[in-house]
Amino acid sequence: MARDRALRRVDPYEPRGRLYLAAARLSATRAGAWFSVKIAWKLDPWLLRITNGRLSTAGPLAAALLESRGARTGQPRRNATLYFHDGDRVTIVASKRGWATHPAWYYNLRKHPEVVYGGLPFRAEIVEDEAERERLWGLADRVFPPYADYRDQAERAGRVIPIFQLIE
Repeated sequence: MARDRALRRVDPYEPRGRLYLAAARLSATRAGAWFSVKIAWKLDPWLLRITNGRLSTAGPLAAALLESRGARTGQPRRNATLYFHDGDRVTIVASKRGWATHPAWYYNLRKHPEVVYGGLPFRAEIVEDEAERERLWGLADRVFPPYADYRDQAERAGRVIPIFQLIE
């Protein structure tokens, strides 16, 4: 029971409502990008932490607190990420809005794969199999449609967006 409260289940096949889709579309606009980078990326780790994962600026989209160790320093790091479930696995995408560089947490998970996500312990594994990546992208696009644009932008910049699955 505590598991369900710590990290709500996000089924990629569940229909998304109007408010949810509007929030996703808004996040893909210039104003949404400004808000994400200047406010949400800084505020959400604190907001998720003090509300025990109940509130984030992502609104109706599911976000949770990723707690990892810094790749170079080993110091605790906290980032908010969107997520969805693939069976028993939690899937997170290192999109960084499709920019040319990976998010810092990508390097943290590569060096220190033992993480806490949504208050639960996991081991982060990068998905390298191309067929599996394609399958997961299909699910990810259902949960957050702007991922398709982020992939295109990252590809133009010469970057492949990593996908991680979190294993209990």
